[in-house]
Amino acid sequence: MGKISYLRLKGSQNFRLRLLLSTLSSTPILIEDIRADATWPGLLSHEVSLLRLLEKVSDDCHVEINETGSKLKYKPGIVMGGRNLVHDCGVSRSIGYFLEPLIVLGLFGKKPLTIRLKGFTNDSKDPSVDTFKSATLPMLKRFGVPPEGLELKIESRGVPPHGGGEIILSIPIVQDSLKAISWIDEGMVKRIRGISFSTRVSVQFENSMRHAARGILNHLLPDIYIFTDHKAGPQAGKSPGYGITLVAETTSGCFISADTAISYASGKEDGMIEDEENKELSPPEDVGEQIASTLLGEIEQGGVVDSTHQGLLFILCALCPQDVSKVRVGQLAPYGIEVLRHIRDFLGVKFVIKPDPSTRTVILKCVGCGLKNLSRKIS
Repeated sequence: MGKISYLRLKGSQNFRLRLLLSTLSSTPILIEDIRADATWPGLLSHEVSLLRLLEKVSDDCHVEINETGSKLKYKPGIVMGGRNLVHDCGVSRSIGYFLEPLIVLGLFGKKPLTIRLKGFTNDSKDPSVDTFKSATLPMLKRFGVPPEGLELKIESRGVPPHGGGEIILSIPIVQDSLKAISWIDEGMVKRIRGISFSTRVSVQFENSMRHAARGILNHLLPDIYIFTDHKAGPQAGKSPGYGITLVAETTSGCFISADTAISYASGKEDGMIEDEENKELSPPEDVGEQIASTLLGEIEQGGVVDSTHQGLLFILCALCPQDVSKVRVGQLAPYGIEVLRHIRDFLGVKFVIKPDPSTRTVILKCVGCGLKNLSRKIS
């Protein structure tokens, strides 16, 4: 066997993005100096957990980590998919951290993917599982992903610090390739749906968040419905917490989302402790008002997706057939810009970026790399 040539990268930033694009483009990568100067150098527990997850859904995937964890060799394998897989995401990042790469990889597997993920369903860092269910999955259908078998089921909720949540994710495979899109009409907001949840605290917390959010959103439009999801017993996970997810649906079928969760998490990272302490004291009324304002801010920015979905949108456009895809987004988020750079390096796809001064939005065009699902079973 010939010598493997690795794409050399440095640092810990955009770790999961690099692993995702490495797997999709079948490019082996070597990452050095991972937190080399930190007090605790090397990979963090959620990054190791993500590598283990990739090993679970792939065949012939090779991971090599040095003693300090500051150097990683990753040779991607073939995404197999499969049924009845189980993965514990641990308690350092929420399930949302693992969902984005998993959803994209699942589309290009040999078999449809059904996996049970355990950990935090909601926290203040990553998008909640409710956001993935009500905003991310509908977005995939635009790219020609079959709706049959595309599902996310929340079995139980879990918040930091101890988790205890479980979801079941089902992703169908793309038969050949994704579909190039022209998606520049964001439309007008026609309705807002949401879900407020609480675990191991009074149901009154949910009602307070709902009323506070509605107090702001009712000025915008009348069609607002926020469901409540009060969990008790084993379904409530292991820690007390509460939170809310809001999704605005537009006349052109765009879904703009915002979410947050408050829990008694212990801040482990530098400078996080005080932040978390202040956060856990946020009254539910403030949480409801804050997330309604965040949603309005996302709507005001314009674009067919909110800022947290920009990266995923660009990745899907880059994976489309060799045809032009055209999308409109609001102000480019820092993560969105990083995704564009990594897409250029791994897939060789460059986006043409054109600001639209009249709407203060940005229109991006690209010709996809034409990734085909070659690992699927031919019947």
